[in-house]
Amino acid sequence: MQFGMQFFPDVRPAQKSAERYFAEALDLVGLCDRYGYSHVRIVEHYFHHWGGYSPNPIVFLTAASQRSRTARMVTGAVLPVFNNPLKLAGEIGMLDAISGGRLDIGFARAFLHHEYERFGIDMEESVVRFEEGLDQVGRLLEEENVTAKGRFHSFDNVTSLPRPTQRPRPPIYIAAVGTPASFERAGTLGHGVMAIPGVGSTPSELVGVYREAWKRAGHPGKPTVMLAVFMYCSEDRAEAVRIAKPLIERHFGSIVDATTGYAEGAPPSTYENYDKMRARMAAETFESQVEHGAAFVGAPDDIVEQLHEFDRTMGGCDHVSMQVNFNDMPYDLAERSVRLFGEKVIPRFAGS
Repeated sequence: MQFGMQFFPDVRPAQKSAERYFAEALDLVGLCDRYGYSHVRIVEHYFHHWGGYSPNPIVFLTAASQRSRTARMVTGAVLPVFNNPLKLAGEIGMLDAISGGRLDIGFARAFLHHEYERFGIDMEESVVRFEEGLDQVGRLLEEENVTAKGRFHSFDNVTSLPRPTQRPRPPIYIAAVGTPASFERAGTLGHGVMAIPGVGSTPSELVGVYREAWKRAGHPGKPTVMLAVFMYCSEDRAEAVRIAKPLIERHFGSIVDATTGYAEGAPPSTYENYDKMRARMAAETFESQVEHGAAFVGAPDDIVEQLHEFDRTMGGCDHVSMQVNFNDMPYDLAERSVRLFGEKVIPRFAGS
């Protein structure tokens, strides 16, 4: 397993300004090379305090790529539904160049009602928009003189610049949450999968769907699994729980608030059972997150044991993408945790 930092801003301006949030996040990124953190990842969301500080992950990752010379930069994830593929492909090529070929591209479908409403896009179109955008961006990165006739975007004889530094293009991940079809799609296409344990699904089964689809499609190499979790490490177990518990539970309160649309009538057909998933998330607690393998909290030895059990349960996990400054965590606490995890936990998994 490799361990990276994931940033998911979940603060209101009155709690922490964007200037302060990103200054602190970039200072944490500056610790990656010293301690062996393998990647830096950030989301794309809009308008709501749950994620809304990061409407363009490429902007943050460009800055982050100059704070670490070894960690990979991961979009976790960009949303084709809200982006023109011509613009997105160019931005990806630019970040791949600036980072020296250290970019991994995660794509997601988007799922928040308020984002679709404000962009004026029908949620029933989410799957076809995602699939068209993914295909067009992939072609623009891999090919020159591209012509595409899509339902939403069309273009003729386009060569996107700059060309990717990695050839034929940066590695791709597909973000998946709770529907088997999303995991199957990632495996069938031969991409990595980004998933989130602890949101009411059974992640080991869904990852199994992904791996089986990969195998069935006959792709060479090994399927790649990245799982997003919370992490807080302290020399004292009780202190770690005392600090992390209210922050994790407030983060879930923000998720429930951001997904209010799923409590108002039947969900769109393209988001079947998301109303039930929201209800399950509303019932999540710190204790249930730990039980589900979605939060690793405690002293270093505790976390090592938790991670070994997590690895066994998942049948192997390639990349653990850890939220290290969730909710409004003070910087000094986040830094202390990141340093201790780097000193006492990462070396225990070196070469695993």
